[in-house]
Amino acid sequence: MPFLVMPFPAFDPVLVHLGPFAIRWYALAYIVGILLGWFYARLLIRDGKLWARKKAPLTVAQFDDFVVWVTLGIILGGRIGYVLFYNLPHFAAHPLEILQLWNGGMSFHGGFTGCVVAVIAFARVNKIPFLSLGDLTCAAGPFGIFLGRLANFINGELWGRPADLPWAMIFPNGGPLPRHPSQLYEAGLEGLLLFAVLFVMVRLGALKYPGLIVGAFACVYAVARSTAEFFREPDAQLGFLWGGATMGQLLSIPLFLAGVGFILYAVRHPAK
Repeated sequence: MPFLVMPFPAFDPVLVHLGPFAIRWYALAYIVGILLGWFYARLLIRDGKLWARKKAPLTVAQFDDFVVWVTLGIILGGRIGYVLFYNLPHFAAHPLEILQLWNGGMSFHGGFTGCVVAVIAFARVNKIPFLSLGDLTCAAGPFGIFLGRLANFINGELWGRPADLPWAMIFPNGGPLPRHPSQLYEAGLEGLLLFAVLFVMVRLGALKYPGLIVGAFACVYAVARSTAEFFREPDAQLGFLWGGATMGQLLSIPLFLAGVGFILYAVRHPAK
């Protein structure tokens, strides 16, 4: 055990109680992340010089309507993905717990799939280019990811593997060993780094190549998540899987390959 171990801050997972209701940090992270992403996407839509025709292929009002669709996609996809990928036997035995979102349990890869379904469905209904809508959604996505990982840290969940480092922490439910604060690693890699890469790409004209931001998002996130998984303790009910990989790493492989496909398509088919 290292001589210096940082104490884990004793956060209350509930931000405030309002009578019988409780506002939790986890829920607040989703709400604020969606609002920030919504505001950022509106700025991108209004900035004509970022688009091939000096005008976005959808209006601010259309994106406002889309926010409801993508929110449902994130919640439903994230929860269904967690149930299927991470703890299916448990939820099969306790199906009512599937509805208990306040207890946590969301899968990024499931949420991403839910977003894809929402993008395609909304684009078809409103007759707008689904790749450009996907680019906007992915450009705004890191806000929610960053805040979600901070909420994981506040909840003292998804902690890292045992570590002999000065910044290692003993998490309340993580046993007596000091561990990597892997939630903060993920917040930095999947949130801040991902946003920085996409921000630069957008400013360099990536939105003029529909699907390029979607592909970059998928590739960078897959690499960032796979890297962070080397420091994150695997889910107890799953452990290490094929070849010593974690579920997060295995799910990131098809995500990365899909991202490469979007990038190749985008660079060959710029907006006209």
